[in-house]
Amino acid sequence: MRFWPHRFPLALLVCSVVMLGRVEPLGSQTPKDNPKPSAQSHKYVRPTDPSLYVGTEVCKTCHEDIYNTFATNPHFVTTIDSKLDAQKGPEWHGCEACHGPGKEHVEGGGDRTKIFTFKDVSPAESSARCLDCHQSSHEQSNYGRSAHLQSGVACIDCHSPHHAKDTQSLLRESSPKLCYTCHLDVRAQFVRPFHHRVNEGLMQCNDCHNPHGGFERHQLRTVAGQDQVCYKCHADKQGPFVYQHEAKIEGCEVCHTPHGSTNQRMLVQNQVNLLCISCHSLSTGALATPSFHNQANEYQACTLCHTAVHGSNSSNVFFTP
Repeated sequence: MRFWPHRFPLALLVCSVVMLGRVEPLGSQTPKDNPKPSAQSHKYVRPTDPSLYVGTEVCKTCHEDIYNTFATNPHFVTTIDSKLDAQKGPEWHGCEACHGPGKEHVEGGGDRTKIFTFKDVSPAESSARCLDCHQSSHEQSNYGRSAHLQSGVACIDCHSPHHAKDTQSLLRESSPKLCYTCHLDVRAQFVRPFHHRVNEGLMQCNDCHNPHGGFERHQLRTVAGQDQVCYKCHADKQGPFVYQHEAKIEGCEVCHTPHGSTNQRMLVQNQVNLLCISCHSLSTGALATPSFHNQANEYQACTLCHTAVHGSNSSNVFFTP
């Protein structure tokens, strides 16, 4: 192989041009390198100057009807100093704990532009006011990253501090009516013949879901051990079993429709054998159906023989519990 030394300067020049073309001047980073603050990153910083606050009694002189309602709900505890624990100071007290300092509002003759109103701001900004107190709660600690807030649902879309129909959680409407205002598809599922008894009042949506967010899909709750929330009621199906039905690894929804179904036991198929062979066939990794199971009438009800379908401690084919 022949050596061409006179070609080196040309090669070096080409490499230099390529490398220089990749250099970016300072301050020219793309948004990917220097992202803008997220819409969910709002944080309310409370002014601490006592002279900016007027106190709840002053608010009452104009807003007596709202004050009278406020006096009957859980937020009224903010007017009692002994109940505020470590949160001391006028910025945590009464009406101004949520609406901010009221001095300029009062001096302006009730000028609405001089005080914070929840109707005129983004969901993230209004929710930041609520989370400043409620974020320390285990129940609400994940709302900043919840599917509801990311979809533009603010705290005040579900809760009404002044005109609540539920005095304990200050809900705008009782459950499940409140949830149905958005989740119309789920409402339809709950009127199917076989369903969890939410409409009957024996269960609530938040028994299974945490509306304020969580780490599971669909904001589902979990039980001890981080297992599926279904086991909170259906503990006998949880195990552990010596012989575990591997379908449970994928979740209960592989076989069941959680809100409601036209099939018994809320199964996703109307025939048990069709549900079973959707996994137990030669084309899948699950144990194949034996050749003598020809799907004649006597083999169509798999659970007549495989009674312990969720798991067994005595039979590897789930004949006995």
